[in-house]
Amino acid sequence: MQALLPVHIVAGGLAIVLGGIALLSPKGATLHRKSGLLFVYAMLTMGISASILALRKGPLNPNFLGGFTSAYFVITALTTVRPVSAWSRRLDAGAVVLAFALALVELGMGVRALGSPRFMINGVPGPMLFFLAAVTLTGGAGDLRVMRSGPLRGAPRLQRHLWRMCFALFIATGSFFSIRARVAKILPEPFLSDPMRALPVLLVFVAMFYWLWRVRGRVGGRRQPAT
Repeated sequence: MQALLPVHIVAGGLAIVLGGIALLSPKGATLHRKSGLLFVYAMLTMGISASILALRKGPLNPNFLGGFTSAYFVITALTTVRPVSAWSRRLDAGAVVLAFALALVELGMGVRALGSPRFMINGVPGPMLFFLAAVTLTGGAGDLRVMRSGPLRGAPRLQRHLWRMCFALFIATGSFFSIRARVAKILPEPFLSDPMRALPVLLVFVAMFYWLWRVRGRVGGRRQPAT
């Protein structure tokens, strides 16, 4: 099982690089499409390997749950911009179940963390668990809405794709830069302070909101909140 660790590390590094390229490149261009698809593959590899490595510590380990969470967001982001088929409908239905199951577990862990001395469980702060649960619940609710009303078009479709891809990139970026010892293996001392390590995570959200604003006026479909 330890042979998976190098695979997990390489996939995580590639996910951050490829996600950054896809986020900064012109949307719809060849570079964006190819780097985005490779980002999905890298995130799935990173997530699956993380879940397998963490399974020995129990199914409630944050890394075990995080692997499934990242997989959920990249898969639903990808199916958003792919043609609808019987296979994609089944995949989306399974994603709904996964989203609500993950959110319930994260909420339960958040409650447990609040009862601990440092408001943490397995090294993860309670507020972060509630944040993850809220975002995952939002994603699951959006999936149900799309299943009832049909595929999104225009700006809502692009926004749904963007925020889900960006949240997956947030998971990858946050997982790496939140641990100082991990960052120290690659970057020099000036980049190891808390503000410098928080900067890449912040930039993901800055870029996400920028592109959500840019695509808000795209025509060709219903104007409704993207979920």
